[in-house]
Amino acid sequence: MRKEFNITGPCISSEHYMLNPFRDIGNELMELIERKNYFVIHAARQSGKTTLLKELTRKINSEGKHYALYCSLESMQSIKEESVGIPAIVKKIKLELRKQKLPEGFACDADYEDFANVLNETLTDYCQSLEKPLTLLFDEADCLSNGTLISFLRQLRDGYVNRGDVSFVHSIALVGMRNIRDYKASIRLDKDTLGSASPFNIVKKALTLSNFTKQEVAKLYSQHTKLTKQAFKKDVIEYVFEQTQGQPWLVNAVACECVENICKFKYSIPITKDMAQQAIHNIILQRGTHFDSLMERLKEKRIRNIIQPLILGEELAVDKLSDDYLYARDLGIIKDSGGQTEPANPIYAELIVRTLSWNVQDALKTKYKDYDVPHYLKGGRIDINALLKDFQDFWRENSEIWVKKYKKNFYQYDEAAPHLVIQAFLQRVINGGGDIIREMALGKNRCDICVKWKEQKYPIELKLYKSGKTAEDSLEQILKYMKSVNSNEGWVVIFDRTPKKSWDKKLYINEFKKAGKKVTVFGC
Repeated sequence: MRKEFNITGPCISSEHYMLNPFRDIGNELMELIERKNYFVIHAARQSGKTTLLKELTRKINSEGKHYALYCSLESMQSIKEESVGIPAIVKKIKLELRKQKLPEGFACDADYEDFANVLNETLTDYCQSLEKPLTLLFDEADCLSNGTLISFLRQLRDGYVNRGDVSFVHSIALVGMRNIRDYKASIRLDKDTLGSASPFNIVKKALTLSNFTKQEVAKLYSQHTKLTKQAFKKDVIEYVFEQTQGQPWLVNAVACECVENICKFKYSIPITKDMAQQAIHNIILQRGTHFDSLMERLKEKRIRNIIQPLILGEELAVDKLSDDYLYARDLGIIKDSGGQTEPANPIYAELIVRTLSWNVQDALKTKYKDYDVPHYLKGGRIDINALLKDFQDFWRENSEIWVKKYKKNFYQYDEAAPHLVIQAFLQRVINGGGDIIREMALGKNRCDICVKWKEQKYPIELKLYKSGKTAEDSLEQILKYMKSVNSNEGWVVIFDRTPKKSWDKKLYINEFKKAGKKVTVFGC
């Protein structure tokens, strides 16, 4: 059986192309375990955590100095009561010890009714019976909720602080998408507390997994080339890294789509940048579980508190030290880049906007079914002025309806509704064979969009009206953006949400020329 690019779960070296899971933190992990530390590993969804843990388990057991047990707590996600959750965890540990063929004797006489102590007691008794230290690697630890989480952490802490007097687990890893601080945030949301018996002060370190570098993307793809002789063109590596920022699942998904569905396993066909572009388009439309689970987070108030200002470009609306901001970053939805906060990669930026504007796009299919790309083509170029004039008319007629829908029904992104509705309006360009580059970041005070049609580029800036200087500031900003995309013409759309201001004053079209460049400003 030939290897494949894995998009369905942990990697297996004999079946999947994969990089060394210890490549950036292996030495540090082994040192933490050797020093009997308890620690956290957190990283975004499908970034290699489980693959790392399973390889780490095999490595520790093969070296023979310690026993290591991998134990996923994902099945405990729906359990809130500690009276049910803690016994379930003990039983899961017992099952995994048997499956992984570690010594017997765990929880033979467990008193499950004493749920406040049974985890501590069974681990203590078991560790006393072993001739070697035990390391526990708890995957999906952040799935635990409410009373189960509190009791789980308290009992681990109790065993830790007393292990100078009685045997207990040598080293423990709590692994999930969230850092340890967010365990505390979750508990506060439930109006409970860990009190003084908190395990957070026994965690030595919180580690995270890095995305692939561009060189590592090339190394992963070269494994396929070496095995099949199917080449990836040089600009494919550049493009895939740019679009995925090295997110492991995305890197594998693009290659998998190219090899299996576009080339249909015909290895004599080299993989080109056009194929990679098509692959990204395909996987976005397929909306697999990776995307669905990520985009479901957009409904959470904590994520909305970050994503809405990100769409609008507002910086002061977000506290970068807040639990909400750190939570969104830990989940891999956003990233810090040179002091600027933006979506974690261009693919996620596209998904965020598409998800939040999906209902508008669907409604437009009927209302503007004859107004797709061919309607706006003049001499082989898109007439952006005509497109935005039609949007002005649409916004005047429908703005109140859509803002209300965003406030009540569509994820409650009412402040960002104007930006989302116009992007849904422009989405027809993509559906007609074009492309849209979206540049969202905190602190820009706008959202930059570049509509692409064949080799043509049409830069558009979206901005909220805040003062009389809004138009003046916009001109400076769009001219810089026009320069960055090498365009002599640009457009600005300014949304004026001033209460009771008439549409006659809100709607206008102004043209400006400066240094041989032309800017058209549309008021909405």
